[in-house]
Amino acid sequence: MKLSCYTSIILILLFVCVSLASATGIDTSKSITIGNGAKIVYEFTDPDCPFCRKATTYFDGRTDVTRHIFFYPLPRHTRAKEKARFILSMPDKAKAYHDVMSGKMDAAPPLPTTPEGIKLQEDQLEIAKKQKVSATPTFMINGRIIEGFELKKIEDALGPK
Repeated sequence: MKLSCYTSIILILLFVCVSLASATGIDTSKSITIGNGAKIVYEFTDPDCPFCRKATTYFDGRTDVTRHIFFYPLPRHTRAKEKARFILSMPDKAKAYHDVMSGKMDAAPPLPTTPEGIKLQEDQLEIAKKQKVSATPTFMINGRIIEGFELKKIEDALGPK
């Protein structure tokens, strides 16, 4: 019986380590980092996704979180890639991110980009593919993967404020 108990504990620990390892391999130098809280959130988002925008509003109210944001523009959102590239081309990416996610840029004429912003968006897309992201928003929190703005699951993963 003791061996079974120890074996179960080892398997649980191994599972947790493998889950966390997938997030630790993400190159956060390629992300937009917002916040400086102790709780880390890896976020894969689309600038035109309404659920991603709701998630942005929610996370803006959490001071205990550091977000590493990567863009995964969906083809059905015709301006999403353009907006992601615009954000990643700006010197103040966090401000540009909030401007776009608030809807301020929805009716804007074509948005300016830089070769560096385009390359960064392509790099982020490769990171998303490597993490097997297929929907937005997708969050990686404490080894858990949460697809969609599932508030209860997000709060369970984050724990109390």
